[in-house]
Amino acid sequence: MLTLSGNTHGKLCDGIARRDFLRIGGLAMGGFSLPELLKAEAEAKTGRSFKSVIMIYMCGAPPHQDMWDLKMDAPLEIRGPYKPIKTAVPGIHISEHAPRLAKMMDKLVPIRSMYGSPTGAHDSFICYTGRAPNPSGGAAPTGRQSDYPSFGSTISYLQGQGDPAIPSFVGLAPKAGHPPYGSPGHPGYLGPAHSAFRPNGAGVEDLKLNGITLDRLEDRRSLLTGFDNFRRELDQSGLIEGMDAFNQQAMNVLTSSKLLDALDISKESTKTRERYGKGDPKNYGDGAPLNLEHFLMARRLVEAGARVVTLNFGRWDFHDNNYPQLLRHLPLFDQGMSALVEDLHQRGLDKDVAVIAWGEFGRTPTVNAQGGRDHWPRVGGALLAGGGLKTGQVIGATDRLGGEATERPVHFGEVFATLYKFMGIDTVKTTLHDLSGRPQYLVDGWQPMPELI
Repeated sequence: MLTLSGNTHGKLCDGIARRDFLRIGGLAMGGFSLPELLKAEAEAKTGRSFKSVIMIYMCGAPPHQDMWDLKMDAPLEIRGPYKPIKTAVPGIHISEHAPRLAKMMDKLVPIRSMYGSPTGAHDSFICYTGRAPNPSGGAAPTGRQSDYPSFGSTISYLQGQGDPAIPSFVGLAPKAGHPPYGSPGHPGYLGPAHSAFRPNGAGVEDLKLNGITLDRLEDRRSLLTGFDNFRRELDQSGLIEGMDAFNQQAMNVLTSSKLLDALDISKESTKTRERYGKGDPKNYGDGAPLNLEHFLMARRLVEAGARVVTLNFGRWDFHDNNYPQLLRHLPLFDQGMSALVEDLHQRGLDKDVAVIAWGEFGRTPTVNAQGGRDHWPRVGGALLAGGGLKTGQVIGATDRLGGEATERPVHFGEVFATLYKFMGIDTVKTTLHDLSGRPQYLVDGWQPMPELI
């Protein structure tokens, strides 16, 4: 087995130990190498699509009533100190601390009536699958192989790579103190072949040949081919047949500079980098970093050919000091999200790239004794952009206190049905087979949102 040099980073959440990055190897040792991952993707390929989705998980659930759904008629202990401001769309108002997003509201869709979490338990699962973490109300899943797969893993399975040098599914999610906050979305029963490709820290070095010349790499590939030929003679199932093509795809990734270029934001102009900003690359508590450069990296990845990029941002679980912590988070989100949407439009990608930003639930209408807002699964918010969707509108409404949906409740599954349709996938006809071989629908009967398409 050929393993290019780099550090090992422990185990994935699904319990399978492997590198964050690439290995060229064979089936003999029972491990998953890049050629095998590529092969597994292609086996279920149903067609090619060059649409992409960027999913922004706002770890811990942001306070919707302080951002997109301010309630100025409510008592002070509910409405808080922030004021709404006008936006580019008459009649739509959002927080004064998101002025950049306000100026481009014609390109956005705030959803004020999101629901779906049955317990209010912290987990990225619902934000990456559209399904409740555990319908029975028990503990949330942590990446078990039997879990439903994330959107990114499903797209990887159904559509494969759009470009042989770019992974289909990329997760910009560093490790976090609370593991679900650091999840890019798990592959579940689709298996590790459809895990997110995670460019974590020093692991980027594994994308370089690190002193191995192309000639030496070719020599090692020839040696690998010899082992494959030997195994092929022993194999009666035909699984080894055709592996040379997938080894070549692995070579394409390793010998192409395209992925490294996409991850290298230094190639952007100073003006563009300043527009996005830097934020803070350190994790916020047990959550994700407030890293604005990830917004720029996400744009570069979808432009290069990635189908799904997930981005984990901050830690919005403000049980205390809600307003000071929000002033740390919201202005940075305002800068990163607005730069991303503006950039997509300027590059003509707004119809080919959809963006969704949300947390797992909303926050309590009443501020607690510690100045925070607690978990509130009855209603929350989300922000959509791009994808050729009908933007410049608000969907849903809540009551005077921001605690109950009064107009057009929107389930997470409806948004996922809309995104699958955008990607060219018919959720009525398409199923995946779980570990028992039973077909499973992608969104459990939810339909695409007619307001958006």
